[in-house]
Amino acid sequence: MLVLAVDTATPAVTAGLVELEQAADGSATAARLCTIAARVRVDPRAHAEVLTPQILECLAEAGRSRTDLAAVVAGIGPGPFTGLRVGMATAAAFGDALGLPVHGACSLDAIAADVTTAADLPAGGELLVVTDARRREVYWARYRDGVRISGPGVIKPAELDTDGATSVAGSASHVDYFDLPVVPVETPSPAGLVRVAAADLLAGVAPEPLVPLYLRRPDAVENAYRSLDRTGA
Repeated sequence: MLVLAVDTATPAVTAGLVELEQAADGSATAARLCTIAARVRVDPRAHAEVLTPQILECLAEAGRSRTDLAAVVAGIGPGPFTGLRVGMATAAAFGDALGLPVHGACSLDAIAADVTTAADLPAGGELLVVTDARRREVYWARYRDGVRISGPGVIKPAELDTDGATSVAGSASHVDYFDLPVVPVETPSPAGLVRVAAADLLAGVAPEPLVPLYLRRPDAVENAYRSLDRTGA
């Protein structure tokens, strides 16, 4: 099946087309994925302007049309409010227009999936994934053998307990806060997003409603509360 994958949970605007096939043994964990077109542009201020053109470029490059799509996968964060909602709204719009199922995938899980398939990690080792949460904080989650064991959460890097972690991946601006070997996977790829949702996609499971992982109030709301606190209103 041809799957459209999008993510705007990080400063990168990501879109891609991924062919997903059932493995010979029927296992979702061994499903075959092939990225046939992808676009990634790091521009945190242009998510809305960039994402749809990237999707259309991927379709043109692959020689496919929108009607060839079988499903959509959208990164649901955690991520900043403004950027995150662009990807989710775009995915929902494509799903509604084409009558396609739209599955959500935790963006940190997608990074972990990319690491698991790209890096030779020791069995049983714990991977820490961090992305920029602004306000001098990071979004984080921990994984063992590709499975999330804690998180996601948001915290200051100095307050994050890394005991037991054996490697770190994610935002290049934040991985150096931690005294751990760095796996150079910074943002979720289209294949990583699809891999997170692969079991449900292949089984034809109806997707849950898209729910964003904000983990805290939007900056605009937070600033409004601070203004009220200062004025005493």
